[in-house]
Amino acid sequence: MESSISRTNLNCISLSDPDTQKSVELLKQACLDSGFFYVVDHGISQELMDDVFAQSKKFFDLPTNEKMKLLRDEKNRGYTPMLDEILDPENQVNGDYKEGYYIGVEVPADDPQANRPFYGPNQWPSDEVLPRWREVMEKYHSEALRVAKSVARIIALALNLEEDFFDRPEMLGEPIATLRLLHYEGQVSNPSKGIYGAGAHSDYGLITLLATDDVVGLQICKDRNAQPQVWEYVAPVKGGFIVNLGDMLERWSNCIFRSTLHRVVLDGRERYSIAFFVEPSHDCIVECLPTCKSESNPPKFPPITCSAYLSQRYKDTHADLTAYSSNKA
Repeated sequence: MESSISRTNLNCISLSDPDTQKSVELLKQACLDSGFFYVVDHGISQELMDDVFAQSKKFFDLPTNEKMKLLRDEKNRGYTPMLDEILDPENQVNGDYKEGYYIGVEVPADDPQANRPFYGPNQWPSDEVLPRWREVMEKYHSEALRVAKSVARIIALALNLEEDFFDRPEMLGEPIATLRLLHYEGQVSNPSKGIYGAGAHSDYGLITLLATDDVVGLQICKDRNAQPQVWEYVAPVKGGFIVNLGDMLERWSNCIFRSTLHRVVLDGRERYSIAFFVEPSHDCIVECLPTCKSESNPPKFPPITCSAYLSQRYKDTHADLTAYSSNKA
């Protein structure tokens, strides 16, 4: 059962605002309420944002056999076909009606760091097929990481931590940062029949920066336990980011900050979005923050390494790669 869907109001945080305390208060209120907020004035030019969307469209416009040459590997780099991911198996019939492309931290194959689960070489379309594509994506990856670190400093202050808490090497000094291009085909979603652009889920990591085109589709549910669940649309913001907290930060904050259920419901129009998922280093121990526990509120989760946690979450939601072995010729 679902009630009628309205549009939600989110706090908007300007990264150029000199009043840090105001930003901290706005972010804290958002994180206690829904874990979603807007970020604007982030320093990434509109020109670059437009270029990334244009290059993304060029890739998804390629013939399927060209895209399948870049099928995601065991490091989750590369192309994810339509229906590859099923985020809400209890309520979805097939899978997500979206295709995607993962780009992570570029580490050469002969580098010892490439042995880590989420580090390694990316897969890139050839320059003959898509000139400048790699250059644009690497520039955006770098810029988005800079923005994410700025947001993480405000989050640290909102949790009564030192401002540079997340800047340390074991945190975002050596991050797992993944850019994911997304294309939703022009299909009409039907939640009552289990058909979604993206099934209901919460993100795995620390924070997600989402840039979207102007097609509405993202919905959030602030209380996943409510019956019926109340879903609200999140309006796109031109040139800005929709930012949300992931499960790892909810776990870190002992559930004080919220990681909220969200999904994509389509109205028949094509939709493009670009997600940037930010997590700490592989070896980072995610355990209750000192400012988030007390005698009356002891830690709710045992400590876990970031890489162990993420590896399990990816495995739970993506199709087994052997399912594609017959058609990656």
